[in-house]
Amino acid sequence: MEKMGWKRFAVLLCADDSEYVKKMYGGYFGVFLRMLEEEKETWDLYKVARGEFPEDDELDLYDGFVITGSCSDAYGNDIWIGELITLLKKLDSMHKKILGICFGHQVLGRALGGKVSRSPTGWDIGVRTITLSSSSPLSLSSLDLPARLSIIQCHRDEIRELPAKAEVIAWSDKTGVEMFRYGDHIMGIQGHPEYSKDILLNLIDRLIQRNFIMEDFGEEAREKVAMWEPDKEAWKRLCISFLKGRL
Repeated sequence: MEKMGWKRFAVLLCADDSEYVKKMYGGYFGVFLRMLEEEKETWDLYKVARGEFPEDDELDLYDGFVITGSCSDAYGNDIWIGELITLLKKLDSMHKKILGICFGHQVLGRALGGKVSRSPTGWDIGVRTITLSSSSPLSLSSLDLPARLSIIQCHRDEIRELPAKAEVIAWSDKTGVEMFRYGDHIMGIQGHPEYSKDILLNLIDRLIQRNFIMEDFGEEAREKVAMWEPDKEAWKRLCISFLKGRL
């Protein structure tokens, strides 16, 4: 039953929960709720990587959608990725608020007509400082954010070509499109504002175990993680303000 005056949001989960995240946070859904949930809101979970999608007649019930990270490639041809791209195009046509994180950022770029591929400079794992555009139409000044913010990163793919009408709103010395904006309803973030350092350290261990990265590269990444703190509170304010129409 709908609660009068309550907002409703959905997390489109593009990965399976790790055992660690399940145990510590109740899954990635729990991680996102810790960052984004406020009073008088309903949050639903769709495990899109498992083929669970909202029905077309349910889309209008939602005020916004969040697309998570994934081990899959945003430029891949998995059936569920094709279905997700179709859904994102519908949500764009409905002018729904969409926040894409990591894989979510990349797949949004693809759905809107951009190009995604492996980064020519390889993996980015650790805490990286990114620069926010001073000319962005996002009213970042109302949030009193610094010009540079640190964020947890864990990716080897990136948006190589932006969709037409999209605007880069943040970049780093490693990645040209750290954030983009499309209209006033879509925003992508390449990093992980929702992650805490313990989640990343566990992920580094799993990447080594699965031979995605070498042990020495993983050790170097762990050292980098220890040196810097992500600006979690600033990212929380930015993501909430965008998703809930306060910018």
